[in-house]
Amino acid sequence: MEFLSFLTEPLQYGFLTRALVVTVCAAVVASVLSCWLILMGWSLMGDAVSHAVLPGVALAYIIGIPFSIGAFVFGAGAVALIGVVKSTTKLKSDTVIGVVFTGLFAVGLAIVSRTPSQVDLMHILFGNVLGVTDGELWQVVILGALTLAIVLYKRRDLTLFAFDRTHAHVIGLNTKALSTLLLGLMALSVVVGLQAVGIILVVAMLITPGATAFLLTRSFDRMLILAASITTVASVAGIYASYYLDISTGAAVVLSQSLVFVLVYLFARRTGIIWQAGNRRRLRRPTTPDDVGEPARLQPTGRA
Repeated sequence: MEFLSFLTEPLQYGFLTRALVVTVCAAVVASVLSCWLILMGWSLMGDAVSHAVLPGVALAYIIGIPFSIGAFVFGAGAVALIGVVKSTTKLKSDTVIGVVFTGLFAVGLAIVSRTPSQVDLMHILFGNVLGVTDGELWQVVILGALTLAIVLYKRRDLTLFAFDRTHAHVIGLNTKALSTLLLGLMALSVVVGLQAVGIILVVAMLITPGATAFLLTRSFDRMLILAASITTVASVAGIYASYYLDISTGAAVVLSQSLVFVLVYLFARRTGIIWQAGNRRRLRRPTTPDDVGEPARLQPTGRA
């Protein structure tokens, strides 16, 4: 009875129920996309897009339009700008990404600092999932469903593109279009996650679930299922932890995901460092006559 009341008590508050729906929706979308980002080594790109949307969010608040529109425009613009600078210079990708996202993030901070507004900068940076309205909830659900539907529809092409771009190009797939599509979906997932955990922490949703699932399996289909399942459980646990421990909701969700990653990193079969240490100790253990056992008896191969 006490456990049941433990589960149902937070759900009596409408704002907490909306926060639970928004967080789980954003986390599942980001976790599925994170599997491709991990395989392709695009984690830094996710960090860049999540920071580069700040000017779009600030301008959207000033103009009075949904912040998701401004965030998506600047997220897609940042991806395009990174591509242009990279293709027209000899700079490496990580350098271009670092220059573009820090520059756009600084522009966003400058706009926020010069614009009198009732919107708290901390809500933009770290999310305000407890203040989500019904309209914002439906906005997150629709954008999340759209992103997830496109990802699942193009799953086979995106998977082949992630594993072997040359083969994907040889069999006739448009690799540039797939790259653009994946980056656009990443910008959409950032927009979805902004309301839940904010600009700073949304990158954790784009990296941690995929990295955790990668340590558990080498099957991509199982990796997708594991990432979505782990992030759902971690998100729900984070919401409950924020309620009972009275801590920031976005931080609690990200901490829950990070805790699962640490547990997998330590104890996962074959990939966990503790399991590997135990395996190495067993291999170094000197053999004894008891370990060898009795020699196998020869079996008759036929009648004499």
